[in-house]
Amino acid sequence: MNRNAHMVKRFRDRSEAGRLLGLELVKYAVQKDVLVLALPRGGVPVGFEVAQALKAPLDVFVVRKLGVPGHEEVAMGAISTGGVRVLNEEVIRSIPVSDTVIEIVAARELIELRRRELAYRSHATAPEVSGKTIILVDDGIATGSTMCVAIAALHKHRPARIVVAAPTAPPSFRKALGADVDEVVVITKPKPFHAVGQVYEVFGQTSDEEVHELLTRSKQCLQVSR
Repeated sequence: MNRNAHMVKRFRDRSEAGRLLGLELVKYAVQKDVLVLALPRGGVPVGFEVAQALKAPLDVFVVRKLGVPGHEEVAMGAISTGGVRVLNEEVIRSIPVSDTVIEIVAARELIELRRRELAYRSHATAPEVSGKTIILVDDGIATGSTMCVAIAALHKHRPARIVVAAPTAPPSFRKALGADVDEVVVITKPKPFHAVGQVYEVFGQTSDEEVHELLTRSKQCLQVSR
């Protein structure tokens, strides 16, 4: 057995991981400009506990990859909460992909993005991000591709500061995120890293209904605390 396996921190579930992550972020507690944004779906139970610990508002930051038609695993860009679009010009030139195709794919993904946002927060509008300290939360970072897209899209909203927070990530994760974030907080970095789920005892799917419930509970708890 790998000697490092004994040193890997394991979590009972996403809620426990979120509570422990909240302790790592305590310096951001009770600050008026802090907003916790979770990547759905799995990041929301983690983000809920972080928001509770910091007494900060919680919302989702939905990102939809724009896959190249016929090669959907290849991302030519992404769209996110707030209607922000990020394009990978290198991929677009190398394929190549026409403007018309980009618009068709973006329109389709925008429909799904809006469906998810309606399921998650009903008809409530997305929170203001500009000028705020954003704590961007997921249940773990594997390749870093989803988080990188989210960071790029989030920058378009002009936050004052971006803090990436996750219970687990591979040892090389910081290089994958680049220099576009102000701080990264990760509890455990298993070596070897196989998958996010390796540090969780319970790692089931998070449903749309659970996301909606947690967002609603977070809003109610914040109103009570104030």
